[in-house]
Amino acid sequence: MGKDKKIHVILLLIVIIIFLWSVIKPASYLDWLAEVSPAVVAIIFVTVIYNKFRFTTFSYCIIAFLSILTFIGGHYTYSEVPLFNWIKEEFHLQRNNYDRFGHFFKGLMAIVIREILIRKTPLTKGAWLSGITFSIMLAFAATYEIIEWLSTKISKGSKGSKDFVGMQGDRWDAQWDMFLALIGTLLTLLLFTKLHDKLLKNLKDKG
Repeated sequence: MGKDKKIHVILLLIVIIIFLWSVIKPASYLDWLAEVSPAVVAIIFVTVIYNKFRFTTFSYCIIAFLSILTFIGGHYTYSEVPLFNWIKEEFHLQRNNYDRFGHFFKGLMAIVIREILIRKTPLTKGAWLSGITFSIMLAFAATYEIIEWLSTKISKGSKGSKDFVGMQGDRWDAQWDMFLALIGTLLTLLLFTKLHDKLLKNLKDKG
């Protein structure tokens, strides 16, 4: 087993362990299911295609990190994560900001999207690639907010849907979430594009 593959296996084991922890007595099983399902589907998908399409280790780290954030949020609900409750109380904030923390770091997914576009489409590195990656990420962020809105309409504002949305009384919550995803995406592309290009070159040289 090569070094990269060992790292990938370790990442998967860590994700599985935290997933198993998250399913033990969550705040709400219904909310937990709604929150963690997308991450579980993504992990199953990248595992199934592993031998046919292998991402860079950087992309797998991002997928693992974001999955863990989701499992933690699903276990406690995003508005009740203990560490962020402590931060709220310590700094006299108006809300638990774990949800916004998560939306900001979802911008890291831009690297995964970028990798798929480079390796599976005619797009080459440059302005068009960055622009399309950026647009896809914002589309994902907006779609997620629409799903959250629909959940409140379908459930008629039940407690479960409120926990899922995590508005905490902020009517601008959806706009903040999309804005933070935008900032996270922009910073990700600015900070990590050169590193990602180098990793992709190394992956190509190995393959």
